[in-house]
Amino acid sequence: MSDPVIATLTASPPRRWTGTVMLSFLGGLLIYLALSVSFSASQLILLLCGVFALFSASRLFVATAQVIELTQTELRVKDGAVLAKLADIVQVERGAFAFKPSNGFLITTKDSGPKRWSPGMYWCFSRRIGIGGVTGAPQSKGMAEAIAVLIAERDLKSKT
Repeated sequence: MSDPVIATLTASPPRRWTGTVMLSFLGGLLIYLALSVSFSASQLILLLCGVFALFSASRLFVATAQVIELTQTELRVKDGAVLAKLADIVQVERGAFAFKPSNGFLITTKDSGPKRWSPGMYWCFSRRIGIGGVTGAPQSKGMAEAIAVLIAERDLKSKT
């Protein structure tokens, strides 16, 4: 963790609060609806969906407090979890048609990593890592550009 940080990515406060409030509102509305209808199977389904929405809101709020950092050697969460080593990154996609989070980018790695998900910040599935969601577009674009430059430098050094 002694590497200097090149770029950081944090959640945009308005998006963080909007997402959390909307999910909480949805959860409260579903629970209210479940308690206001006569007893049936749909009441249980509404109640479970409401509790799940409230759980998701709390998980989103906690997850979006994280900071993603880029160093010369790795992409990591500030608490120390390594998302990808720079030596393993094959490409960065940030185009309009890439399967990526909103305001984010997609990283493809050489090897599969552990499956992880931090709502609103990142997801890791197989060889793909999606970074973004409730993050700000300028920060995401800057980090994606920095990763692309580091990959290009690495590839240039390996050719010589």
